Amino acid sequence: MPVLEELARNPGIQYQELIELRQHPTCKQQYQINKRRKMSFRGQTPTIVVLKEGTDTSQGRGQIISNINACVAIQDTLRTTLGPFGSDILIVNNNKTTISNDGATILKLLDVVHPAAKILVDISRSQDSEVGDGTTSVALLAGEFLKESKQFIEEGMSPTIITKGFRKACELSCEKIKELQVELHNEDPVEFKELLRKCAKTAMSSKIIHKNSDFFTELVVDSVLTLDQDDLNEQLIGIKKVPGGSMTDTKFIKGVAFKKTFSYAGFEQQPKNFKNPKILNLNIELELKAEKDNAEVRIDKINDYQEIVDAEWKLILQKLQAIVDTGANISSTR
Repeated sequence: MPVLEELARNPGIQYQELIELRQHPTCKQQYQINKRRKMSFRGQTPTIVVLKEGTDTSQGRGQIISNINACVAIQDTLRTTLGPFGSDILIVNNNKTTISNDGATILKLLDVVHPAAKILVDISRSQDSEVGDGTTSVALLAGEFLKESKQFIEEGMSPTIITKGFRKACELSCEKIKELQVELHNEDPVEFKELLRKCAKTAMSSKIIHKNSDFFTELVVDSVLTLDQDDLNEQLIGIKKVPGGSMTDTKFIKGVAFKKTFSYAGFEQQPKNFKNPKILNLNIELELKAEKDNAEVRIDKINDYQEIVDAEWKLILQKLQAIVDTGANISSTR
């Protein structure tokens, strides 16, 4: 700038001379430019965002309609799976085939790229995590709301007004639900269990097992009532899958179950039932296993080899004798 250049050449310039320099046309023009910049950014330093090549920077009404269309496409995919008469969808992902009509499972397997459509996937996952049912309904309901608001966007209505309308409708819906709600009291265990059966049976009406809903309803209710009613941690309910048999062969075991078969010699004489047993849990192995490392033992006599084998068995027999001395009826090892 001329003023700065003049100050650099002549530091002793007087105040009056500085005012005259500011009246210079070039200085006036630069001053007006700086003033407009300061007003446009409100005194803040502008932020420059660098986007990679191919980034879509579209905005406005057209982008909103594009987002709605993406969500409606997801809705059309799930529409046929709704209800007890809904069809199942076959999904092949990374050479893995899945047949399901559960909304959360289907959306999890779909490779959804569109950012707005991913919101429907997140909604369905949240529903599955918080409630465990209604994953398809919540995605279809959200898509239907967007479809109805599309015509207002096309007519030029502000999205803010539509959002306010949805929030008001949400408040009215919550008030109506509170009027219709039924309070549960665990004073009568029989009535409480019957109500849980009805809720579980309703959730199974659209699943593959709906034909055996009575059987699985009793199974699920008994499992939930076994948990701590103040905690209700469903992760404590373990599910063991055994090939073969039918669905009605499923059993509920009130306790701990291990998937272990009797395959050793003499297991026919082994007792299968114990009443009030003494259980010993061990963090060791009671079997002879080959060494994983390439161990090498040099011997001079055949008897030396037999002594090594006998030493391994001797260690195991010492462990077994220690188990017998404890008086335990059942031992659990690695």
